[in-house]
Amino acid sequence: MRFSVRLRLSLSIVLAVLVAGAALYGIHADYRRFLDTPLGVPTDGLVLEVKPGMGIGAIARELRRQPGLLRSAFYLKAYARFNGLAPRLKVGEYALAPGMTPRDLLERIATGQVIQYPLTVVEGWTFQQLRQALAAHPKIAQTLREASDAEIMARLDRPGRHPEGWFFPDTYHFPSGFTDEAFLRRALTAMEQRLAQAWSQRAADLPLDDPYQALILASIVEKETGLTAERPAIAGVFARRLREGMLLQTDPTVIYGLGAAFDGDLRRRDLVTDTPYNTYTRRGLPPTPIALPGAGALKAAVHPADGDALYFVADGQGGHVFSKTLNEHNQAVRRYQLRERMRCPADL
Repeated sequence: MRFSVRLRLSLSIVLAVLVAGAALYGIHADYRRFLDTPLGVPTDGLVLEVKPGMGIGAIARELRRQPGLLRSAFYLKAYARFNGLAPRLKVGEYALAPGMTPRDLLERIATGQVIQYPLTVVEGWTFQQLRQALAAHPKIAQTLREASDAEIMARLDRPGRHPEGWFFPDTYHFPSGFTDEAFLRRALTAMEQRLAQAWSQRAADLPLDDPYQALILASIVEKETGLTAERPAIAGVFARRLREGMLLQTDPTVIYGLGAAFDGDLRRRDLVTDTPYNTYTRRGLPPTPIALPGAGALKAAVHPADGDALYFVADGQGGHVFSKTLNEHNQAVRRYQLRERMRCPADL
Protein backbone atom coordinates (compact mmCIF):
# COMPACT_ATOMS: atom_id res chain seq x y z
CA MET A 1 0.00 0.00 0.00
CA ARG A 2 2.81 2.37 0.96
CA PHE A 3 4.72 1.41 -2.19
CA SER A 4 1.66 2.23 -4.34
CA VAL A 5 1.35 5.69 -2.74
CA ARG A 6 5.02 6.41 -3.27
CA LEU A 7 4.79 5.29 -6.87
CA ARG A 8 1.82 7.49 -7.56
CA LEU A 9 3.57 10.44 -5.91
CA SER A 10 6.71 9.87 -7.97
CA LEU A 11 4.72 9.57 -11.15
CA SER A 12 2.90 12.83 -10.32
CA ILE A 13 6.18 14.62 -9.77
CA VAL A 14 7.63 13.28 -13.00
CA LEU A 15 4.47 14.26 -14.85
CA ALA A 16 4.56 17.75 -13.33
CA VAL A 17 8.20 18.16 -14.33
CA LEU A 18 7.42 17.01 -17.87
CA VAL A 19 4.48 19.38 -18.13
CA ALA A 20 6.56 22.25 -16.75
CA GLY A 21 9.40 21.40 -19.11
CA ALA A 22 7.04 21.26 -22.06
CA ALA A 23 5.56 24.59 -21.02
CA LEU A 24 8.99 26.16 -20.64
CA TYR A 25 10.04 24.77 -24.00
CA GLY A 26 6.91 26.22 -25.56
CA ILE A 27 7.52 29.59 -23.93
CA HIS A 28 11.14 29.57 -25.06
CA ALA A 29 10.14 28.70 -28.61
CA ASP A 30 7.51 31.44 -28.58
CA TYR A 31 10.11 33.87 -27.18
CA ARG A 32 12.53 33.04 -30.01
CA ARG A 33 9.79 33.45 -32.61
CA PHE A 34 8.90 36.83 -31.10
CA LEU A 35 12.48 38.10 -31.36
CA ASP A 36 12.81 37.13 -35.03
CA THR A 37 9.30 37.97 -36.23
CA PRO A 38 8.96 41.46 -37.78
CA LEU A 39 7.11 44.08 -35.81
CA GLY A 40 3.77 45.22 -37.17
CA VAL A 41 5.19 48.40 -38.72
CA PRO A 42 2.95 50.09 -41.35
CA THR A 43 4.29 50.28 -44.90
CA ASP A 44 5.09 53.98 -44.53
CA GLY A 45 7.08 53.35 -41.33
CA LEU A 46 6.93 54.89 -37.87
CA VAL A 47 9.12 57.11 -35.71
CA LEU A 48 9.79 56.13 -32.09
CA GLU A 49 11.01 58.91 -29.83
CA VAL A 50 12.96 57.76 -26.80
CA LYS A 51 12.80 60.68 -24.40
CA PRO A 52 15.15 61.37 -21.47
CA GLY A 53 14.29 59.13 -18.53
CA MET A 54 12.57 56.45 -20.62
CA GLY A 55 13.65 52.92 -19.72
CA ILE A 56 12.77 49.66 -21.42
CA GLY A 57 9.41 49.51 -19.65
CA ALA A 58 8.37 52.94 -20.92
CA ILE A 59 9.61 52.09 -24.41
CA ALA A 60 7.57 48.88 -24.43
CA ARG A 61 4.47 50.79 -23.32
CA GLU A 62 5.01 53.35 -26.07
CA LEU A 63 5.25 50.60 -28.66
CA ARG A 64 2.12 48.92 -27.36
CA ARG A 65 0.14 52.11 -27.95
CA GLN A 66 0.35 51.46 -31.69
CA PRO A 67 -2.18 48.70 -32.44
CA GLY A 68 -0.60 45.55 -33.81
CA LEU A 69 2.97 46.84 -33.51
CA LEU A 70 4.35 44.86 -30.55
CA ARG A 71 2.99 41.41 -29.63
CA SER A 72 4.60 41.06 -26.20
CA ALA A 73 5.97 43.80 -23.96
CA PHE A 74 7.12 41.07 -21.52
CA TYR A 75 9.35 39.37 -24.08
CA LEU A 76 10.81 42.70 -25.21
CA LYS A 77 11.72 43.68 -21.64
CA ALA A 78 13.14 40.23 -20.95
CA TYR A 79 15.40 40.36 -24.00
CA ALA A 80 16.66 43.83 -23.11
CA ARG A 81 17.45 42.86 -19.52
CA PHE A 82 18.92 39.42 -20.12
CA ASN A 83 21.23 40.72 -22.85
CA GLY A 84 22.46 43.83 -21.05
CA LEU A 85 20.74 46.24 -23.44
CA ALA A 86 18.41 47.90 -20.92
CA PRO A 87 21.02 50.25 -19.41
CA ARG A 88 22.45 51.13 -22.83
CA LEU A 89 19.28 52.48 -24.48
CA LYS A 90 19.88 55.96 -25.85
CA VAL A 91 17.67 59.01 -26.22
CA GLY A 92 16.63 60.09 -29.71
CA GLU A 93 14.31 59.49 -32.64
CA TYR A 94 14.41 56.07 -34.29
CA ALA A 95 12.98 55.01 -37.62
CA LEU A 96 10.87 51.85 -37.57
CA ALA A 97 10.64 50.23 -40.98
CA PRO A 98 8.67 47.21 -42.25
CA GLY A 99 10.63 44.01 -41.67
CA MET A 100 12.33 45.26 -38.50
CA THR A 101 12.31 42.70 -35.67
CA PRO A 102 12.23 43.44 -31.92
CA ARG A 103 15.86 42.30 -31.78
CA ASP A 104 16.76 44.79 -34.55
CA LEU A 105 14.92 47.61 -32.81
CA LEU A 106 16.62 47.19 -29.44
CA GLU A 107 20.04 46.88 -31.06
CA ARG A 108 19.38 50.12 -32.94
CA ILE A 109 18.34 51.99 -29.79
CA ALA A 110 21.27 50.59 -27.78
CA THR A 111 23.78 51.72 -30.41
CA GLY A 112 22.14 55.14 -30.87
CA GLN A 113 21.32 54.81 -34.57
CA VAL A 114 19.01 57.81 -34.48
CA ILE A 115 17.34 59.46 -37.46
CA GLN A 116 19.65 61.94 -39.18
CA TYR A 117 18.02 65.03 -40.66
CA PRO A 118 19.63 67.03 -43.50
CA LEU A 119 20.22 70.71 -44.09
CA THR A 120 22.01 71.89 -47.22
CA VAL A 121 24.07 75.06 -46.97
CA VAL A 122 24.03 76.40 -50.52
CA GLU A 123 27.15 77.74 -52.20
CA GLY A 124 26.86 81.50 -52.48
CA TRP A 125 24.55 81.97 -49.51
CA THR A 126 25.34 84.82 -47.17
CA PHE A 127 25.70 84.26 -43.46
CA GLN A 128 22.29 85.86 -42.95
CA GLN A 129 20.71 83.34 -45.31
CA LEU A 130 22.38 80.55 -43.35
CA ARG A 131 20.98 81.94 -40.10
CA GLN A 132 17.50 82.06 -41.63
CA ALA A 133 17.75 78.44 -42.77
CA LEU A 134 18.84 77.32 -39.32
CA ALA A 135 16.01 79.23 -37.66
CA ALA A 136 13.46 77.66 -40.00
CA HIS A 137 14.58 74.04 -39.57
CA PRO A 138 12.06 72.18 -37.35
CA LYS A 139 14.61 69.70 -35.94
CA ILE A 140 17.29 72.20 -34.93
CA ALA A 141 17.21 73.50 -31.35
CA GLN A 142 17.39 77.28 -31.34
CA THR A 143 19.97 78.78 -28.98
CA LEU A 144 21.19 81.72 -31.08
CA ARG A 145 17.97 83.27 -32.36
CA GLU A 146 18.42 86.50 -30.41
CA ALA A 147 22.22 86.62 -30.64
CA SER A 148 24.02 89.16 -32.80
CA ASP A 149 26.57 88.06 -35.38
CA ALA A 150 29.36 89.19 -33.06
CA GLU A 151 27.88 87.23 -30.15
CA ILE A 152 27.62 84.12 -32.32
CA MET A 153 31.27 84.29 -33.31
CA ALA A 154 32.23 84.72 -29.67
CA ARG A 155 30.16 81.64 -28.78
CA LEU A 156 32.08 79.79 -31.50
CA ASP A 157 35.40 80.84 -29.91
CA ARG A 158 36.20 83.25 -32.74
CA PRO A 159 35.62 86.63 -31.04
CA GLY A 160 36.07 89.66 -33.27
CA ARG A 161 35.93 87.67 -36.50
CA HIS A 162 33.46 88.75 -39.19
CA PRO A 163 31.21 85.72 -39.84
CA GLU A 164 30.80 86.09 -43.59
CA GLY A 165 32.44 83.38 -45.64
CA TRP A 166 33.50 81.17 -42.73
CA PHE A 167 30.91 78.36 -43.00
CA PHE A 168 31.45 75.66 -45.60
CA PRO A 169 28.56 74.97 -47.99
CA ASP A 170 27.61 71.30 -47.85
CA THR A 171 24.76 68.97 -46.84
CA TYR A 172 24.99 68.26 -43.13
CA HIS A 173 23.13 65.52 -41.24
CA PHE A 174 22.24 65.67 -37.56
CA PRO A 175 19.77 64.22 -35.02
CA SER A 176 16.67 65.96 -33.76
CA GLY A 177 17.56 68.51 -31.11
CA PHE A 178 20.95 69.34 -32.62
CA THR A 179 21.63 72.97 -31.74
CA ASP A 180 22.21 75.81 -34.17
CA GLU A 181 25.48 76.51 -32.36
CA ALA A 182 26.68 72.94 -32.89
CA PHE A 183 25.70 73.13 -36.57
CA LEU A 184 27.63 76.37 -37.10
CA ARG A 185 30.64 74.97 -35.25
CA ARG A 186 30.68 71.98 -37.60
CA ALA A 187 30.42 74.16 -40.73
CA LEU A 188 33.05 76.56 -39.38
CA THR A 189 35.50 73.75 -38.71
CA ALA A 190 34.88 72.36 -42.20
CA MET A 191 35.64 75.74 -43.82
CA GLU A 192 38.77 76.32 -41.76
CA GLN A 193 40.09 72.91 -42.76
CA ARG A 194 39.22 73.39 -46.44
CA LEU A 195 40.77 76.85 -46.52
CA ALA A 196 43.97 75.68 -44.82
CA GLN A 197 44.27 72.81 -47.29
CA ALA A 198 43.64 75.06 -50.29
CA TRP A 199 46.17 77.64 -49.09
CA SER A 200 48.82 74.99 -48.50
CA GLN A 201 48.43 73.91 -52.15
CA ARG A 202 48.23 77.43 -53.66
CA ALA A 203 49.98 78.55 -56.82
CA ALA A 204 53.36 80.18 -56.30
CA ASP A 205 52.62 83.59 -57.81
CA LEU A 206 49.31 84.51 -56.18
CA PRO A 207 48.71 88.23 -55.58
CA LEU A 208 47.27 87.31 -52.17
CA ASP A 209 48.93 87.82 -48.80
CA ASP A 210 47.17 85.24 -46.61
CA PRO A 211 44.40 82.61 -46.49
CA TYR A 212 41.78 85.20 -45.57
CA GLN A 213 42.38 87.08 -48.81
CA ALA A 214 41.95 83.76 -50.63
CA LEU A 215 38.61 83.32 -48.85
CA ILE A 216 37.54 86.82 -49.91
CA LEU A 217 38.48 86.21 -53.53
CA ALA A 218 36.77 82.80 -53.50
CA SER A 219 33.54 84.42 -52.30
CA ILE A 220 33.63 86.87 -55.21
CA VAL A 221 34.27 84.07 -57.70
CA GLU A 222 31.36 82.15 -56.16
CA LYS A 223 28.96 85.05 -56.72
CA GLU A 224 30.19 85.83 -60.23
CA THR A 225 29.51 82.41 -61.79
CA GLY A 226 27.68 79.19 -61.08
CA LEU A 227 29.65 77.32 -63.76
CA THR A 228 32.40 75.16 -62.28
CA ALA A 229 34.44 75.25 -65.48
CA GLU A 230 34.45 79.07 -65.51
CA ARG A 231 35.65 79.67 -61.98
CA PRO A 232 39.41 79.45 -62.67
CA ALA A 233 39.02 81.88 -65.58
CA ILE A 234 37.03 84.33 -63.43
CA ALA A 235 39.65 84.05 -60.69
CA GLY A 236 42.36 84.59 -63.33
CA VAL A 237 40.84 87.93 -64.38
CA PHE A 238 40.75 89.15 -60.78
CA ALA A 239 44.28 87.91 -60.06
CA ARG A 240 45.65 89.82 -63.06
CA ARG A 241 43.75 92.95 -62.06
CA LEU A 242 45.17 92.73 -58.54
CA ARG A 243 48.70 92.38 -59.88
CA GLU A 244 48.28 95.40 -62.16
CA GLY A 245 46.62 97.56 -59.50
CA MET A 246 43.37 97.80 -61.45
CA LEU A 247 39.98 98.22 -59.84
CA LEU A 248 38.20 94.87 -59.59
CA GLN A 249 34.87 96.46 -60.59
CA THR A 250 32.73 93.49 -59.63
CA ASP A 251 29.00 94.02 -59.10
CA PRO A 252 28.45 91.41 -56.35
CA THR A 253 30.68 93.31 -53.93
CA VAL A 254 28.72 96.50 -54.54
CA ILE A 255 25.45 94.65 -53.97
CA TYR A 256 26.78 93.18 -50.72
CA GLY A 257 27.79 96.63 -49.54
CA LEU A 258 24.29 97.97 -50.23
CA GLY A 259 22.81 95.37 -47.89
CA ALA A 260 19.07 95.72 -47.33
CA ALA A 261 19.04 98.84 -49.53
CA PHE A 262 19.54 96.70 -52.65
CA ASP A 263 16.16 96.25 -54.34
CA GLY A 264 17.22 93.90 -57.13
CA ASP A 265 18.33 96.62 -59.57
CA LEU A 266 21.93 97.82 -59.56
CA ARG A 267 21.96 101.43 -60.75
CA ARG A 268 24.71 103.73 -61.97
CA ARG A 269 24.51 105.77 -58.78
CA ASP A 270 25.24 102.63 -56.77
CA LEU A 271 28.50 102.14 -58.63
CA VAL A 272 29.76 105.63 -57.83
CA THR A 273 28.60 105.72 -54.20
CA ASP A 274 31.57 104.77 -52.08
CA THR A 275 31.32 101.98 -49.48
CA PRO A 276 34.01 99.62 -48.14
CA TYR A 277 32.68 96.99 -50.57
CA ASN A 278 32.49 99.17 -53.70
CA THR A 279 35.22 97.78 -55.94
CA TYR A 280 34.44 100.48 -58.52
CA THR A 281 35.65 103.16 -56.09
CA ARG A 282 38.24 101.24 -54.04
CA ARG A 283 41.23 99.23 -55.18
CA GLY A 284 42.00 95.75 -54.01
CA LEU A 285 39.79 93.23 -52.32
CA PRO A 286 36.83 94.18 -50.12
CA PRO A 287 37.39 93.96 -46.36
CA THR A 288 35.56 90.64 -45.89
CA PRO A 289 34.09 87.83 -47.96
CA ILE A 290 30.69 88.53 -49.47
CA ALA A 291 29.26 84.99 -49.41
CA LEU A 292 29.98 81.38 -48.46
CA PRO A 293 32.28 79.95 -51.16
CA GLY A 294 32.26 76.27 -52.04
CA ALA A 295 35.15 73.93 -52.76
CA GLY A 296 35.29 74.86 -56.45
CA ALA A 297 35.58 78.57 -55.76
CA LEU A 298 38.25 78.00 -53.10
CA LYS A 299 40.30 75.94 -55.52
CA ALA A 300 39.91 78.55 -58.28
CA ALA A 301 40.99 81.37 -55.96
CA VAL A 302 44.32 79.69 -55.20
CA HIS A 303 44.77 78.26 -58.70
CA PRO A 304 43.54 80.98 -61.08
CA ALA A 305 43.75 80.18 -64.77
CA ASP A 306 46.57 81.62 -66.82
CA GLY A 307 45.72 84.00 -69.64
CA ASP A 308 45.57 87.65 -70.61
CA ALA A 309 41.86 88.48 -70.16
CA LEU A 310 41.17 91.49 -67.95
CA TYR A 311 37.42 91.76 -68.55
CA PHE A 312 34.37 89.52 -68.71
CA VAL A 313 30.67 90.03 -69.23
CA ALA A 314 27.67 87.70 -68.98
CA ASP A 315 26.67 86.21 -72.32
CA GLY A 316 22.98 85.90 -71.40
CA GLN A 317 23.14 82.09 -71.43
CA GLY A 318 24.66 81.42 -68.03
CA GLY A 319 28.29 81.90 -69.05
CA HIS A 320 30.66 84.78 -69.74
CA VAL A 321 32.68 86.27 -72.58
CA PHE A 322 36.28 87.11 -71.67
CA SER A 323 38.23 89.96 -73.27
CA LYS A 324 41.82 91.16 -73.21
CA THR A 325 41.17 94.82 -73.98
CA LEU A 326 38.53 97.33 -73.01
CA ASN A 327 37.59 97.75 -76.67
CA GLU A 328 36.93 94.01 -77.03
CA HIS A 329 34.98 94.05 -73.80
CA ASN A 330 32.80 96.92 -74.95
CA GLN A 331 32.02 95.06 -78.16
CA ALA A 332 31.02 92.01 -76.09
CA VAL A 333 28.78 94.20 -73.97
CA ARG A 334 27.04 95.57 -77.04
CA ARG A 335 26.72 92.10 -78.52
CA TYR A 336 25.26 90.31 -75.53
CA GLN A 337 23.85 92.85 -73.10
CA LEU A 338 23.15 96.09 -74.91
CA ARG A 339 19.64 96.46 -73.61
CA GLU A 340 20.55 95.59 -70.02
CA ARG A 341 23.69 97.73 -70.00
CA MET A 342 21.74 100.86 -70.92
CA ARG A 343 20.45 100.88 -67.34
CA CYS A 344 23.31 98.98 -65.60
CA PRO A 345 27.05 99.02 -66.48
CA ALA A 346 28.97 95.89 -67.44
CA ASP A 347 30.17 93.37 -64.83
CA LEU A 348 33.67 94.74 -65.19
